Amino acid sequence: MYVYDLGRAVAARDRLFEALPEGFEVYYALKANPHPDVARALHEGPGHGCRAEISSSGELSAALTAGFAGAECLYTGPGKTAAELNKAMECGVRMFSVESLSDATHVGLAASRHGTVADCLLRINAPATAASTGIRMMGKASQFGIDSETLPETMRQLTTVPGTRIVGAHFYTMSNAADEAALIGEFESAIALASRLESKLGLPLEFLDIGGGFAAPYAAPGVRAEYPRLRSELERMLDRYLPRWRTGSLRLAVESGRHLVAESGCLLVRVVNIKAGRGRTFVILDAGINALGGLSGIGRLLPVAARLDGGEQSLVATLSGPLCTPGDTLGRDVNLPELQVGDIITIPNTGAYGVTASLLAFLGRETPYEVVLRGAEVVSVSRLDVQRSYRVMKPEVL
Repeated sequence: MYVYDLGRAVAARDRLFEALPEGFEVYYALKANPHPDVARALHEGPGHGCRAEISSSGELSAALTAGFAGAECLYTGPGKTAAELNKAMECGVRMFSVESLSDATHVGLAASRHGTVADCLLRINAPATAASTGIRMMGKASQFGIDSETLPETMRQLTTVPGTRIVGAHFYTMSNAADEAALIGEFESAIALASRLESKLGLPLEFLDIGGGFAAPYAAPGVRAEYPRLRSELERMLDRYLPRWRTGSLRLAVESGRHLVAESGCLLVRVVNIKAGRGRTFVILDAGINALGGLSGIGRLLPVAARLDGGEQSLVATLSGPLCTPGDTLGRDVNLPELQVGDIITIPNTGAYGVTASLLAFLGRETPYEVVLRGAEVVSVSRLDVQRSYRVMKPEVL
C-alpha cells in the first residue's frame, strides 16, 4: 500500500517556488506520479500553483482530471503520434516542446487540422558541460533535442513550419542533481546558450524552460536537496544574459517531478516469508518490482542497501518480492531489525516513480492500494486497474 501525504507535496512545491526568482513558473512532471489527487494538490491552493508537463495521452487525461486546463500543459517527448497530437489539440493543449524538424512538422499538421497554431519550444541538445553529478541528459547523441551545432543550418526551417509558432527554447541538462553548484552551472550554460541563439541565429525567445534536475532520495531514508543560492544565482545570470526578464517580457520556467513528490509517499509492504540458506537471509515481501519497479528497465536500479526504521538493526538480508523471477529484488545486504512473518516494513521516499514506474502487469498480481492523506483526513483510497484479459477488437481499428 502506498500512502501519500499531500501536505508534504505542497510544502515541497512552495519551497521550490521560494528558491526561484519571482515570476518563474513550475511545471510538474506527471511521469513522477500521475495520481490525480497528488497532481491536484500541486495545482491548487493559495499562493503558487504548478502547471503540468506531460508526454502522453494518459498523462494528459490525468492532468485534466486533476484540474489542469489544456492551456496549462506543456506536451513533451520525441515520439508524439498523430493520434496523441489530435487528442491534445482537442483538449486545448497549445504548448509543445519539439525535438526535431519532423516532430515540429507533426505538431504543425495536427494544429492545422484543428484550425489553430501551436506554440513550440525548441528542445536543444547542448554540448556537454563539466558537471559530474546527477544523470546527464544532454551533450551526447540522443533521441532528445535538436543538436545545437545543427541549428545554424536548420533554424530557418524550424521557424517556418506551417501550423507552428516558435516561441522559445527548452533545455533539460540533468536529473537528480544534489550538488547545487553543478545545477547552477548547468542552468547558466543553458541561459547563455539561449541568449546566443537569440542574438546570432534569430531564435524567437518569448519563453525559456531551463529544465529541472532538482534532487530527492528514492526508496531510501533522507530529505530532498535544498538550493539556498539558486534564487540569487539565477537572478545574476539572467541579468547578465537576458536582462529584459526584469520587465516580464520573457516567461521563465523550470520543471520538477521527484523533488516535489518523493518525500510525500511511502510504501508499506508485508513480510510473507523469511528464508535462510547458503549463508544468506532472504526476506520475502508481498510486493516487489511489480509495485516498486524503480524504472529498472532503463538502468535506474534501486539502492543495493538501505536502512529501514523499526528498532535495532541486527539482521542483514536481501529484500525480495513475490514474483517468480530472480530479478525481483528490492535491495541486497539491507540492515533490518529482527523480523517475523506478518511484520510491516515501511520504504520511505517513494512518492515518485512508484506505481506507474513498475511492472504492474507482470505475473498478474494485484496492484498496490494508493491512500491519499491530508493531515489526518483520508482523501481517497484507490487501486490502478490493469486489464487482466485481452479485449478483442475488429481488425479495422488498426
